Amino acid sequence: MKRNNFSAVNKVVQTPPVVKQPKRGLCPSLTQTHVLSVLLDWGTLPHHVILQIFQYLPLIDRARASSVCRRWNEVFHIPDLWRKFEFELNQSATSYFKSTHPDLIQQIIKRHAAHLQYVSFKVDSSTESAEAACDILSQLVNCSIQTLGLISTAKPSFMNVPKSHFVSALTVVFVNSKSLSSIKIEDTPVDDPSLKILVANNSDTLRLLKMSSCPHVSSDGILCVADHCQGLKELALNYYILSDELLLALSSETHVNLEHLRIDVVSENPGQVKFHSIKKHSWDALIKHSPGVNIVMYFFLYEEEFETFFREETPVTHLYFGRSVSRTILGRIGLHCPRLIELVVCANGLQPLDSELICIAKHCKNLTALGLSECEVSCSAFIEFVRLCGRRLTQLSIMEEVLVPDDNYTPDEVHTEVSKHLGRVWFPDVMPIW
Repeated sequence: MKRNNFSAVNKVVQTPPVVKQPKRGLCPSLTQTHVLSVLLDWGTLPHHVILQIFQYLPLIDRARASSVCRRWNEVFHIPDLWRKFEFELNQSATSYFKSTHPDLIQQIIKRHAAHLQYVSFKVDSSTESAEAACDILSQLVNCSIQTLGLISTAKPSFMNVPKSHFVSALTVVFVNSKSLSSIKIEDTPVDDPSLKILVANNSDTLRLLKMSSCPHVSSDGILCVADHCQGLKELALNYYILSDELLLALSSETHVNLEHLRIDVVSENPGQVKFHSIKKHSWDALIKHSPGVNIVMYFFLYEEEFETFFREETPVTHLYFGRSVSRTILGRIGLHCPRLIELVVCANGLQPLDSELICIAKHCKNLTALGLSECEVSCSAFIEFVRLCGRRLTQLSIMEEVLVPDDNYTPDEVHTEVSKHLGRVWFPDVMPIW
């Protein structure tokens, strides 16, 4: 393809013998003897400059730019541009995002697999997309991936893939990378044997492991990770895997301090009521070993399924209730969760939470964030809650319909009192932000 020549030149323009007087309003510089005209040739820009430009371009624009000239095509294949990549895989008839072109996928596998370090796969709800992701994983035999994430935009696509196919593809990465530090494989058919392979090849580097909703993983598989990955900092799993043995393993002298432990509490089977309990001494051992650990619990249970929880001191720091939770449970939280930092209640019913909130404010001295949605709290009780917590409340998201008028205050008057105690202007939310 013919390209115009934009070579930079310094051109001397001779002034004619007779110089006319410039017209009013024109810049005097135009009458100077020498005029410098500079035209840039983009093709001669240094590699590092083009590289910086390419890093700001979306993949499709970067690919188009690579066809402009040979120099730009060379920059397109510089390893630094391929350290981070997200494969997007979908069925065009049902998905809102564009799929990564198959030709580009093959080019990455052939030329850039060894350069990939931060890789994620975003798939839609179709089994075909998840299987395509597994096919790509199985070809990454020359990779040195550090971060791997498998993301389903509409669950559970990876769960529909045959377990043997998924595990075989994931094992390729576990065996060949040997430097994995962050793995997010939630809602997948990963199993205990594949975790053992992960540990055997990446025990010195693994720092984060997120694997909630993985039904083929048992507490033995997590124990293997806890026992051998001494650098593990963050762990996310389902409550059914959590056990006293696992907490004690995470509390062993050889294990470094855990920073984040996320626990998803979801019904294992429809209609399940009974959940196992964790002994206080197991929690105490973890806190003694890792005093700064954040313990985050997400609850997606029905009210009758909460019976086991918060009957004795629990060192949880962040609590999120995705379904309705009773006043009884919230009362237990006030008495048995002294480390609580953040509390979000999406629904409660029509019983005011006045005494429960005030109890939480009195006993949870670290509380800095509260979110309430489909609940009811009297205006006076809410103001008292804020007064007790004071300015340590950095996040306060309360839907305006939560506040019930009483003899002392109306919802319109609440914001003035709350703002005074917080030391900043505050208004209830019209739409939830949590």
